[in-house]
Amino acid sequence: MNDLIGFFDSGVGGISVLHEAVKLLPNEHFLFYGDNLHAPYGPRPLEEIRALSAAGIDVLLSRGVKAIVIACNTATSAYAEIVRAAHSELPIVGMEPALKPAHFARHGGKVVVLATAATLRLEKFERLMRLYGDDVITVVGQGLVELVESGRAHSPQASSLLKALLCPYRDMQIDAIVLGCTHYPFLRDAIQDLFPHAGIFDGLNGTAMRLKFLLDQNNLRSGDAPGSVEYQSSAGPASVMLMKQLMAELG
Repeated sequence: MNDLIGFFDSGVGGISVLHEAVKLLPNEHFLFYGDNLHAPYGPRPLEEIRALSAAGIDVLLSRGVKAIVIACNTATSAYAEIVRAAHSELPIVGMEPALKPAHFARHGGKVVVLATAATLRLEKFERLMRLYGDDVITVVGQGLVELVESGRAHSPQASSLLKALLCPYRDMQIDAIVLGCTHYPFLRDAIQDLFPHAGIFDGLNGTAMRLKFLLDQNNLRSGDAPGSVEYQSSAGPASVMLMKQLMAELG
């Protein structure tokens, strides 16, 4: 029960999910592994995303984790079903763009889904669109992951890029914005400033709640002692430092 819970992301974005999990499960021990060396995954072809995801998750498996969270929408879409089939003994939680709650929050307007190119083109999102795709505008967040990965989420460059991506829709009635990449919650304030009346949906808490449910279901919860967080990165110490900084920024 006191084994590690492994978190995997293409970079630092999954820190946003980890933060929710630590709040909800303060007695657990977490290992976060970010493949920052190869971020972003979004523009890559499917087989390359799968190969990189497999390598990253193998790092977690080598540590004997008791559960895995794929804290990346792109990696979830490309690889979650494969790793679940190969490791049915492990609780494995993935990400899903929060299109369903955004759909039900509409009141006559549209929903903007901001995500990577891979997330938008893969079958997982296509299934969601078939169910909840009324009045949805999809936007590829080209360049946003790179800004977060370089520690510039709150920079003038990030603000300018968000305006270029989203301002074409400011004259529309936008009721909800879905942050379909775990890097994008670090840009939440700037996005909200552009659309002050829109609800922002990211799915972070839902993922943490799903993790809690599976741990309880499998009798895997840790005891009452304080938990811990360990960070690793394929890109080395600078990326680990950024992970810690982002975690501290979230409070």
